[in-house]
Amino acid sequence: MQAMLTVHHLENSRSQRVLWLLEELELPYAIVQYRRDPATLLAPPELRRVHPLGKSPVVTTDDGLVLAESGAILETLLERHGQGRLAPPPGTPEAVRWRYFMHYAEGSAMPPLLLKLVFDRIERAQMPFFVRPIARGIAAKAKAAIVLPNLKQHLDFLEAELAGRDWFAGADFSAADIQMSFPVEAARARAGLDASRPRLMAWLDRIHARPAFQRALARGGPYQLLD
Repeated sequence: MQAMLTVHHLENSRSQRVLWLLEELELPYAIVQYRRDPATLLAPPELRRVHPLGKSPVVTTDDGLVLAESGAILETLLERHGQGRLAPPPGTPEAVRWRYFMHYAEGSAMPPLLLKLVFDRIERAQMPFFVRPIARGIAAKAKAAIVLPNLKQHLDFLEAELAGRDWFAGADFSAADIQMSFPVEAARARAGLDASRPRLMAWLDRIHARPAFQRALARGGPYQLLD
């Protein structure tokens, strides 16, 4: 008998990708919903009872398995339940691309997006008037010198990677596209991704049109990165 999967789902977070994968695989699952702290936007302390780091996504099973980290969750679920779906055949060039983008999403794409989010918040934060121009000046210079050029480089790279193919691993949709959805959505929301990069925008249209993507949104609730 298959162990029941429970997704510990934090609103507006990476855990939306796990819901999407489960919908693509048509696997049954339960959801435990968590809300962010309205002041800090951090996950609530209740998540630490599930995993010591207190972050989402986490997937648990009724036989005691605890999975964390988006890429590790997706790969483990595919190994156990994929039956060859959503991953290219081993040993193919597409499989190499697939593994690259499964790791690139968090290892390379997300750090500059996170830095931009942090520096944007510093620029908007309330602080003593005598500190404000110094802090905001440092944030603006860091963004201009490091963060924004880095983001442009990554967006140019991803736009070029979609030349001649609809999906990141190759001709077919795969879990690499699910994994890549969060950084690309974040880039559109806060890092300047727009119609000047038509392949990435068309890719977003394709993932949004998938029935499983829509079902995951219905199960998980509002997803503000789509705004």
